Amino acid sequence: MWLNTTWFVLYVVIITGYVILDGFDLGVGMLSPVLAKDDREHRILLNSIGPIWDGNEVWLVLAGGALFAAFPFVYASLFSGFYTAMMLVLLVLILRTVAIEFRSKRESPRWRTTWDRFFFGSSLGITLLLGVALGNVVRGVELDSNGNIAVDLLDLLNPYALLVGVTGVVMLCLHGAFFLTQKTEGDLLERVKRLIPILGATFFVLGTATVVSTLTLDVEVVDNFRDRPWTIMFPVLALASTLIAWRLVENRAYLSGFIASAVTIASLMASVAAGLYPTMLPSSIDTANNL
Repeated sequence: MWLNTTWFVLYVVIITGYVILDGFDLGVGMLSPVLAKDDREHRILLNSIGPIWDGNEVWLVLAGGALFAAFPFVYASLFSGFYTAMMLVLLVLILRTVAIEFRSKRESPRWRTTWDRFFFGSSLGITLLLGVALGNVVRGVELDSNGNIAVDLLDLLNPYALLVGVTGVVMLCLHGAFFLTQKTEGDLLERVKRLIPILGATFFVLGTATVVSTLTLDVEVVDNFRDRPWTIMFPVLALASTLIAWRLVENRAYLSGFIASAVTIASLMASVAAGLYPTMLPSSIDTANNL
């Protein structure tokens, strides 16, 4: 059991590492049409993540490999049951890569605008799809005793999972904004700083709605939260670190603000993990089928 628990914790750390590190890349992509007013500013935003964005995606590869090595039954059920969704994730990952690499191949404004739109759309698509996947894992999937998942893409796009996905979109936009405070200056920096309180307030509203919606679900995760009152410290820490991050940015402590934003994400991921443990993939049919 200790080996299972060790790998469970390591897997949560890997997923958290991906969300924190590739999360600010995705946030920059989703914020680009809001913040950038011309080609030069689009280039500044791309340059801010240029040296590191592809390295950050390696965490997602590591997550898949770790799941295959440590929990092969979960890997088999999850990747086969969510096959269509996983193919869409791969598609938008490829589109984001192509958009970043192809944008500067031609000077044409139309060419660059097209790839800027792909950069935005693919960043939004990745974030939303992964958030929807997390929402469905928390909610539980139709997992039978043989480890088969009977679900299609429309079933995955249920209201609760979409709420988790939209909350994730706003969270990573906020995280990306905190990252950009270190990489921008002048008018662009001021625009980023003005956007942070708006994103923070939206994140608080959506996060609260997600917590309330989770507590109304008739799932094992909710029972675990009630049986483990200490788990309340994670969302409280997430709220506190978000407020601290905003204050740090106001005081021009940009790196510290970004670190506080990373603590917010880590706290929320720890909260989900604490609610799920020891289950990695819950069944909505029968808890005896949980993996």
